[in-house]
Amino acid sequence: MAFSYSSFIICKKDLGLSALPSLSLSSSFIIDQKCKKPISKNIVSLVSSQEKKRNPSATGSTKTPMTATEKILARASEKSKVSPGENAWINIDVLMTNDIACPGVTGIFKKEFGNTAKVWDREKFVVIPDHYIFTSDERAHRNVDISRDFCMEHDIKYFYDIQDRSNFRANPDYKGVCHIALAQEGHCRPGEVMFGTDSHTTSAGAFGQFATGIGNTDAAFILGTGKLLIKVPPTLRFVLDGEMPNYLLAKDLILNIIGEISLSGATYKAMEFAGTTIESLSMDERMTICNMVVEAGGKNGIVAADRTTYEYLEDKTSAPYEPVFSDEKASFLAQYRFDVSEMEPVVAKPHSPDNRALARDCNNVKIDRVYIGSCTGGKTEDFMAAAKVFLAGGETVKVPTFLVPATQKVWMDLYTLEVPGSGGKTCSQIFEEAGCDPPASPSCGACLGGPKDTYGRLNEPQVCVSTTNRNFPGRMGHMEGQIYLASPYTAAASALTGFVTDPRKFL
Repeated sequence: MAFSYSSFIICKKDLGLSALPSLSLSSSFIIDQKCKKPISKNIVSLVSSQEKKRNPSATGSTKTPMTATEKILARASEKSKVSPGENAWINIDVLMTNDIACPGVTGIFKKEFGNTAKVWDREKFVVIPDHYIFTSDERAHRNVDISRDFCMEHDIKYFYDIQDRSNFRANPDYKGVCHIALAQEGHCRPGEVMFGTDSHTTSAGAFGQFATGIGNTDAAFILGTGKLLIKVPPTLRFVLDGEMPNYLLAKDLILNIIGEISLSGATYKAMEFAGTTIESLSMDERMTICNMVVEAGGKNGIVAADRTTYEYLEDKTSAPYEPVFSDEKASFLAQYRFDVSEMEPVVAKPHSPDNRALARDCNNVKIDRVYIGSCTGGKTEDFMAAAKVFLAGGETVKVPTFLVPATQKVWMDLYTLEVPGSGGKTCSQIFEEAGCDPPASPSCGACLGGPKDTYGRLNEPQVCVSTTNRNFPGRMGHMEGQIYLASPYTAAASALTGFVTDPRKFL
């Protein structure tokens, strides 16, 4: 059956359309008032609102069903229950900041709490330089220096420092991209609350925790008190079932979802992901999905912890944690269902992550370069996927192809782990044979532009296929650059042809 991503049905019970996320109604969009049976055999996704939540009885100890996000926030606020829209003071388990935000956070902290104030917990504040690292820009260097001075003054346990930029491997503490480093260093744990001064802190939701981005002022308040007042978000549930085709990756799934609900479809809502497809995904892939919920306006993303989660954490942390799960009768604002087996590889065309199109429909778009990296697409499995396509293609790239591992560990994996079916070759060997640039020093790189000497930055109005998460004007540098967001499969396939390319051409 041919996949048509515009086939979409809403089942509406007692809720009006205004209760559902903002959606664009097209000629292929159907509303079924009774919701008794499918209207078409071509349904690929389904949205249904939940029955109204039953009010607890006036007497007795009736338990109120809650979503996983609500349970985490209830526990963190020391309450038996919380409800969407309720304001609650939350106790924080982890506060993360990076080099570009740390000076602002610590400056506000000192101004408001006083120069002699101490941070609320030296072991819960994690500082990770990663954004503007490998550059000659002295102001960028100063950001790291200020961060280092503060961490030394307050004896911060987890400051992942870098001093020798000429050889990142000479810095044993330096990790790389904060969101991947948080996971690899054991700071992501089920049932906990994490805030970070970066919007893609939502990545940690893959571990069954509440994780979201905040501004410098909120972070400074947490630094002094360990608490933050937030509004409990309602939850949208996304159920993805079906066997994952071998030409799809998690990036295709989340781009499909964002394309379906729009750039504002989940504004200040939790996005919970479930279903057999989600259960089959690795932690790297789950992180890709949760990473990009903010591109739909989501407050946080969350995947229930399971054996995959626990196995990943075995050698990462010894800290105790307690996972939580949505109750069977929990109230969701809306529920979306997708049959993944019917999906095709997609891209997000310039200049918005919800500007979705089938990769095969963009095969006439000539490109100037390919970029594989970032917290979204620079993990070990992302590079393994790209290597698989290069290996299958047996050709050399037609455009400059930049590779930026997210962390030191990922960089090492590229040189040590064998790619399945390659006859013992590593990613780095396959990339070299394909004519790619050698893997660069791990960092955020050109994902957010950065100083003009940032590796891989768009300094000209070029067309780039990228595994990053945003394609707004100027995001990777030049204001007239055109960025096509894609999976590592699609990025590698496009590198081999010089055009936006469906990876099925090689897989």
